Amino acid sequence: MGKGGALSEGVLKKIILSYTYVAIWISLSFTVIVYNKYILDRKMYDWPYPISLTMIHMGFCSSLAYVLVSVAKVVEPVQMTRDVYLKSVVPIGLLYALSLWLSNSAYIYLSVSFIQMLKALMPVAVYTIGVLFKKEGFKGDTMTNMLSISFGVAIAAYGEAKFNSWGVMLQLGAVCFEATRLVMIQILLTSKGITFNPITSLYYVAPCCFAFLSIPWMIVEYPKLRDTSSFHFDYWIFGTNSLCAFALNLAVFLLVGKTSALTMNVAGVVKDWLLIAFSWSVIKDTVTPVNLFGYGIAFLGVAYYNHAKLQALKAKEAEKKALQVDDESGKLLEERNAEKSAKREESDD
Repeated sequence: MGKGGALSEGVLKKIILSYTYVAIWISLSFTVIVYNKYILDRKMYDWPYPISLTMIHMGFCSSLAYVLVSVAKVVEPVQMTRDVYLKSVVPIGLLYALSLWLSNSAYIYLSVSFIQMLKALMPVAVYTIGVLFKKEGFKGDTMTNMLSISFGVAIAAYGEAKFNSWGVMLQLGAVCFEATRLVMIQILLTSKGITFNPITSLYYVAPCCFAFLSIPWMIVEYPKLRDTSSFHFDYWIFGTNSLCAFALNLAVFLLVGKTSALTMNVAGVVKDWLLIAFSWSVIKDTVTPVNLFGYGIAFLGVAYYNHAKLQALKAKEAEKKALQVDDESGKLLEERNAEKSAKREESDD
């Protein structure tokens, strides 16, 4: 087979692998969301204790991360001082704890399909908080796009058959805390040259997340669980649920590491549509035409946002390449001038 054939085989293999990583991430993300809904929903497994469920996840994930980092040494730990950990990692752990607590709580009150529609506000929250913390520049066209996403979500909310204001407040709170966490990662960690992969992130963040969650758990859920004599811990349900949550973190590492964060954003849009379809067809949640119309507007806004990010990344890459070419050209010119000067000196001698 010729050289062109070998090249096309390599490209084909890369495409197949990329789609495989996307499929794994979508499957696991889909499974964790539906599984959490099943456990927390009063009409299903009927275990409405979101803080307890989140703490089980954090305890399981931090234990496995400890084994992988400290015992098996599969991943190298990140070098940081105690001061950096307390000032940079702990605040992120607090935001993560609040985000997970509120987002899991929303499953008790809202349908899976409507929660996915509300999550379309994530780019709006990230951009707005980024502008407030001066990590993003204010642009009129970007803000117009953010308003179009918000308008679409507002229409979807207006068309929601089983609208619950408390559930909406919980989910919007979760979006705000998660967006703040993402911006704080840039400010507190990335700016200091500290980068985590999902395993080291769980190793450092999950324990303090568990500690923060234990405070509201002692006040809100522990008394109820203590008085519920009928409850027996189901190791199979909670074990497999926690394993899925941990596997999802590994899938994020695989997807972003082998493709890009932008690919994950695009895959996330596909996952949202699949969840809406599943929620309507299997769980039998009501999805109205107004829901779909509103989410359609928000979806177009998110798609445009991802497209704009891709174009910006391409422009940056092109700028870097141009600078490299200029540097190389400058070095070659200097070398030629040095050679000419050396020859002149030799001829003068």
